[in-house]
Amino acid sequence: MSELNEATAKKSNGVFIGIILLLLVGIGVMAVMYSKKNSELNECMTDNLELKQQMEDMNAMMAPYIGDNATDNLLKDFKNMVDDYDKIIKEGREEDQEAMKEQQAKIEGLIDELETAKRSGNVKASLIAKLNRENETLRNIMKGYVKQIDELNTKNLQLTSDLDQTTTQLNTTTVERDTYKQDAEAKGEQVKKGSRLQAYGFSSVGLRMKLNNMTEESNKAKSVVQIKSSFTISENPITTAGKKTVYMQVINPDGKTLQSRSSNTVQTEAGNIAFSDKKDIDYNNERIDLSIYYDLKGEEAIKGNYKVKIYCDGNLIGTDSFTLK
Repeated sequence: MSELNEATAKKSNGVFIGIILLLLVGIGVMAVMYSKKNSELNECMTDNLELKQQMEDMNAMMAPYIGDNATDNLLKDFKNMVDDYDKIIKEGREEDQEAMKEQQAKIEGLIDELETAKRSGNVKASLIAKLNRENETLRNIMKGYVKQIDELNTKNLQLTSDLDQTTTQLNTTTVERDTYKQDAEAKGEQVKKGSRLQAYGFSSVGLRMKLNNMTEESNKAKSVVQIKSSFTISENPITTAGKKTVYMQVINPDGKTLQSRSSNTVQTEAGNIAFSDKKDIDYNNERIDLSIYYDLKGEEAIKGNYKVKIYCDGNLIGTDSFTLK
């Protein structure tokens, strides 16, 4: 039993020794790594100090060359860009205005930074170099916006030109249409005039009643019982054929239209006029002779000159006159 315990104790001691050795090796490795990293850190710090010293040396070396001109020129550039952005924001697209305002605010921040350094007398070459780089970057961004606006303006000018051209073409088309319309109306008027019937070969007289109840011509006003107008309607191949009504208007020396009924009126090119009597005809585009009578019905005719007007299709197609004594 004692031998078993002794063997177990020896085995445990071996394990502990192994673990201790591993820990010692790990500590050694970590020490080496720490030493290496510490050395690298020291080198970085040394390099940083050297760079800082070089920058200070460069600032000291460049100080005589910087002067107020470089600062003032840079400030002038920044302020000009701020003013340019005021115009660009107004002319640019609405969706770009927020980004433009951010760029403008960034420039104003750089102006504040440079003016603060100038007031404190702490304008260094490194600051000028940094701000020059910022200036170049911001100016390129602004140029992009300017180019975009120029392209939009060019497109707008092209659209305006196209619109003007379209308007000109439309006006030309309108003028041509109006010209065609006027020509059509003129030709239509010519056709209308050409289709108007004409009455000619008039014979307008007064008629008296004979003892045998037959009538004969008379120019004695007191014996006239009827007025007759005979005429010929001309041939016209372009007017509309068919049933037509021919109206006779007899105007006495007093300027009064002789009427058997006051409702005897007809619409003509001269307006609504009174007529004395009428006659329906069947017009076949050929010459036709006809007579229209007006019965005085006991009304005594007056002495003087009488006018006779003949209307058809609303048009005055012929006139005549006669005298009763």
